[in-house]
Amino acid sequence: MKKKVVLAFSGGLDTSYCAIYLSKDLNLEVHSVIVDTGGFTKEELEHIEKRAYALGVASHHAVDAVKGYYESAIRYLIYGNVLKNNTYPLSVSAERVTQATAIAEYAKEIGADYVAHGSTGAGNDQVRFDMIFNILCPQVGIITPIRDLKLSREAEIEYLKSHGVEFNFEKAAYSINKGIWGTSVGGKETLKSKGILPEEAWPTQVTKTDAEEVALEFNKGELVGINDQKFDHPTDAIKALQALAGPFGIGRDVHVGDTIIGIKGRVGFEAAAPMVILKAHHALEKHTLTKWQLSWKDQLANFYGTWMHEGQFHDPVMRNMEAFLTDSQKTVSGKVFVQLLPYRFQIIGIESAHDLMASKFGSYGEMNEGYTGEDVKGFSKIFGNQVKIFHNVNP
Repeated sequence: MKKKVVLAFSGGLDTSYCAIYLSKDLNLEVHSVIVDTGGFTKEELEHIEKRAYALGVASHHAVDAVKGYYESAIRYLIYGNVLKNNTYPLSVSAERVTQATAIAEYAKEIGADYVAHGSTGAGNDQVRFDMIFNILCPQVGIITPIRDLKLSREAEIEYLKSHGVEFNFEKAAYSINKGIWGTSVGGKETLKSKGILPEEAWPTQVTKTDAEEVALEFNKGELVGINDQKFDHPTDAIKALQALAGPFGIGRDVHVGDTIIGIKGRVGFEAAAPMVILKAHHALEKHTLTKWQLSWKDQLANFYGTWMHEGQFHDPVMRNMEAFLTDSQKTVSGKVFVQLLPYRFQIIGIESAHDLMASKFGSYGEMNEGYTGEDVKGFSKIFGNQVKIFHNVNP
């Protein structure tokens, strides 16, 4: 009886090679699985399934992880306004954690002896997948043919041809990875420290040029409505906002980051909905949270985003921080008004029943209602007293 291997399958060159190699060379029963985190249409998933069976897999399984991805990761990235290096909304790194987790659970479900993935030895994904498999299914072996055999693209194609596989594996000029929380774009311009992606490289082309204003409605930190439309789930709102803002070319940038394996890398990305949501949410928070809530949120969220990026989602400290972030959102409800323009957007303002800028307590720089000038004189003496003593003792 053949041993079972679950293969993380995308239908590309690397995972197609793995499907044949695991079956023909290692004599394993291959069960391919794809985890959709918002990057595939129904037709694309059907095409990938056909390709998997054409490669001889024993079974193919598609996991719809879009809502689960939001519930376990995206919502906390929003609560924390997480941007890696103040730039990148973790478009790919967070979804890899969700995908690896789903694959590990599927391997346990079908009693697999091995899990396999097509990562090379050059990037972050190999660490994320290996680590999560080691954590969640330590009894299952890990096989990584592309990394272990140090295969070139040409060698993979020749191998597939020798087994009668004639798919079109022509390399695209730009590598695209699409998900609900953004799309990464890699090309020759991102392989060096200087260069910007050309217009034609961006998956979403600019077709809108007239300014539009949108009202985003948040309830306890979650996007629940756009303009006058309410949504059954925040993922539906994210998709709708992407359709509105994407054609403006909003959310395009190039991220320079530190990889888990210690090298720096550059990647382009477009993330219209994530960038608008994060900035709108942050604007609402600045009106509805106290100074120290904002301060501690920034510190925890920065660590949360870094640890998520490095694949450490299953560290229990992440659940501790999620509890804090969730509790911080109790008053983060209201509307944020955003103007969408070609290649940019701006926050116009907010409306919220929890707005701490309420005029009945005074207007900054003009009038106060909660204290007198004499109160401030006394407060100023006390607030600076210890530093005054220091400078008297140490003139």
